[in-house]
Amino acid sequence: MMIDRRHALALFAAGLATPALAHHGWRWTESGKFELTGVIETADLGNPHGVLTLTVEDETWTAEIGQPWRNDRAGLTDAMLAPGTEITILGARSADPEQRMVKAEAITIDGTQYVLYPDRM
Repeated sequence: MMIDRRHALALFAAGLATPALAHHGWRWTESGKFELTGVIETADLGNPHGVLTLTVEDETWTAEIGQPWRNDRAGLTDAMLAPGTEITILGARSADPEQRMVKAEAITIDGTQYVLYPDRM
């Protein structure tokens, strides 16, 4: 069976997309709630979702936060997620114990909680 160029390109593109899609959703996380407090080092707040890099007790953690519309709905602004800000994340930790990554369901800044996923609280 011969694969024409168009089909080969489609298969190649699908293969590239698979790793990118692997962490979206909740399947990569543990069940139960996980709490993490740290200081934001970097913030990438675009689509498909925001990603924060945090320093937590001399370790570097990655926090996946909501899409821009979800952050807006929760009352979070980009300015609130600036480097140097201390935050507490309530969410789901990566099921891989070697991976220091959490998906935020709620973020607390200066005593105010911003709920990103109300249906998960």
